[in-house]
Amino acid sequence: MQNYLPACKIVTTHGVRGEMKALPLCDGAAFLAKFKRLFAKADGTGEVRVLGVRAQGNVILLRLDGVADMDAARAQVGRTYYFAKADARLPKGRYFIDDLLGCRVVDADTGREYGTLTAVDHPAAQDIYTVTDAEGGTHMLPAVPEFVQEIDVENRTITVTPIDGMFNEAVNGDKE
Repeated sequence: MQNYLPACKIVTTHGVRGEMKALPLCDGAAFLAKFKRLFAKADGTGEVRVLGVRAQGNVILLRLDGVADMDAARAQVGRTYYFAKADARLPKGRYFIDDLLGCRVVDADTGREYGTLTAVDHPAAQDIYTVTDAEGGTHMLPAVPEFVQEIDVENRTITVTPIDGMFNEAVNGDKE
């Protein structure tokens, strides 16, 4: 698990006072506005104070300490900034994707291990977990309470109640 996660990537300047447009790589402007500092590198070096964050459409307008004019902002274009996970406060029941990856997925009733969580996608209303089994096969699991019973990040376990066909051969009711 990483201690620093991507917050945003600077894409262009905004105005002449050092404000920058950034693509959010986290939950967005409201989440990013809670941070007082960001880091220039994924290892936590290059700490910089956040002076302002606001949303503008699908981008973030960001002001950082030390970036006071358009030239300084232009020098930041292409740079990714990171936040410290220790600085983040997530609501109960919310997790960083980074913390979920690699968790064992086990059956709530039988204890059978289905595999390891290898990806989290967000194509629609809920996340979709990709579980890779021991043979390398992949299975899709909607991250909804009907299927995901418990997430225990400390013990690296996700307890699930799957339906037929989710982790075994699909059942076709039309066959004789």
